[in-house]
Amino acid sequence: MRLFRKAKVYIEGVGIKMTDLLFDTLTRSYESSADAEEIKIPSDALVVPAFIDQHIHGVVGADASDGGGAVRVMAKALPSEGTAYFLPTTMTVGREALLSAVEAVGRAIGDNDMGAEILGVHLEGPFISNKHVGAQNPDHVRVPDIGLLQELIDASGGNIKMMTVAPELDGADKLIQYAKEHAIKVSIGHTDATYSEVEHAGRLGADCITHTFNAQRALHHREAGTVGAALMMYGMYAELIADCIHVSVPAMKLLLKCKPEDKLILVTDSIRAKNLSGGESELGGQKVTVRGGEARLSDGTLAGSVLKMNDAVKNLVIRCGASITQAVDCASANVAKHLGLFDEMGGIKIGKRASYTVLDKNFDCVMTIRDGKTIYDRNAEA
Repeated sequence: MRLFRKAKVYIEGVGIKMTDLLFDTLTRSYESSADAEEIKIPSDALVVPAFIDQHIHGVVGADASDGGGAVRVMAKALPSEGTAYFLPTTMTVGREALLSAVEAVGRAIGDNDMGAEILGVHLEGPFISNKHVGAQNPDHVRVPDIGLLQELIDASGGNIKMMTVAPELDGADKLIQYAKEHAIKVSIGHTDATYSEVEHAGRLGADCITHTFNAQRALHHREAGTVGAALMMYGMYAELIADCIHVSVPAMKLLLKCKPEDKLILVTDSIRAKNLSGGESELGGQKVTVRGGEARLSDGTLAGSVLKMNDAVKNLVIRCGASITQAVDCASANVAKHLGLFDEMGGIKIGKRASYTVLDKNFDCVMTIRDGKTIYDRNAEA
């Protein structure tokens, strides 16, 4: 057994409380035990549920589309920002490269004992709109193809958990239904979908908007568009890249105001340049330049982010006025609910997995624990 003694803990359904927290692989009790190993943390630190990133391409030079050991590198790096679970997210690349990437992720699942856990693959493309391709490579955009999706499912060992699709494309209806039948979450993104087309996709099973406001049909007073759907549809989850670059602070506040508290999801959408010194990088076979915290293609298009999840939480609190518990939920509970995993993760509750992020008063990550094991300790890294 391990123990946080007299710590500030965000307890599911209760709020922030000064308490003991006893755990092994699961959260066991809010009482002390003389036999437990006590974990020392700063007196002003806050213990919250470990973060979950459902949309992340890369970090520290590694990219989910690289295949090989790249996702293992990601798994080792992400706990330093409080992330204990993630969906490696592929780019719109060629068929063979995509098959190779998802196969590599599938092989890596369960083989990262001391890092963040890989929950499965998020396919961002290739079934997207050329009108809103963003930083995706237009050379590899494809029409919806159930045969290719099945190939990807097989190559991954059944580990495709989420996919981003433009629902207005020919064949998208059947693709969304097929994905739902195979327990794949469908998110609407890189799309020119109208409000009614998003509504229709929602009826078929799509339940999320990919990086809301970015690479999608904007809000207009005569056509509310994809952004209007994200703001208005109660049951639709909305991803947000809260780096104050992809989305302005007033727009982030608008999304906070419009969405039910359990339907907003923080994502990093970070690329391999994160945690590196900046300069030139690469995304989906395209050159990216990172300067001043912004990653852009040569034509100025934003190309993912270098955002850390703890900073996304901080921005929601400091810049947008969210409560710390609301912001933490956007990086943990809401993601777990979206992925159908809230019964085991996303909250600190007796019987749930003992996965915690410890934040200091500046929102910097002090420690990350997954299933009772410390996978990041700032003091050990110093």
